[in-house]
Amino acid sequence: MLGRLYELRAEVAIFLDSQQVDLHDKFQSEGLQIILAYLVDIFEALNAVNLKLQGKNIIIIMHHDTIRAFMAKLDLWKCRIQQGNTASFRNLDTVLALSNLDSELKKQIITHLSYWKAEFIRYFPDIDNKREAWKFIGNPFHCEVVDVANEVQEEFLELKFNSIDKEDFKDLDLKTFWVKHLHVYPLISHLALRIPTMFGSMYLCETAFSTLVAIKTKYRNRLNVEDDLRCALSSIRPRIQDLVAKKRCQISH
Repeated sequence: MLGRLYELRAEVAIFLDSQQVDLHDKFQSEGLQIILAYLVDIFEALNAVNLKLQGKNIIIIMHHDTIRAFMAKLDLWKCRIQQGNTASFRNLDTVLALSNLDSELKKQIITHLSYWKAEFIRYFPDIDNKREAWKFIGNPFHCEVVDVANEVQEEFLELKFNSIDKEDFKDLDLKTFWVKHLHVYPLISHLALRIPTMFGSMYLCETAFSTLVAIKTKYRNRLNVEDDLRCALSSIRPRIQDLVAKKRCQISH
């Protein structure tokens, strides 16, 4: 919505002028245009992070990496703004193409970016600790034995120096890789699989709720939707032909 307002700012200015209201001059002021451009850029970045955190096959380790990357970007943006560099903000950079960033506005932007960094730290206080604990899950072949718990260190070394398993890791996704090696390296695989099985988001719950709303209409006369919901949410496609072929139909005599 904010991006759309920025795209139509010329049309909005014409509308405000036609209505003969005081907002026209304020809306057209250079300061407001600069602030609006910055807000569009920062919310575009936040929306991009939000989209990366959604999806059916996204695991919590990917969420962790996305959050850490965005927090690092916030530090980079603060550093650039302090130097008067607005290259990280596309719309703001365009508005300031022929002028410099005002010192007062620079302070406001730095304060705003610092606020976002503080909020992310508040919501994810142990994000750096998780990084060390989960390092071996994301790539066990780039870790050291001291990075894993004592009880799985011997299995970890067997895995790390197995060239065939290393090739498997390149071809398989994380969950498939650890499940495949569950019987060969049970201790470290069980430890690794605890993390990907965590609910990283409410995506599956929201999908189930939307499906439930579609199923439970006012014309439905059954209260129990368990079987219908299971079929609707399952990603397994039924083999109808095989099921029908096994059915013994009653033929007339």
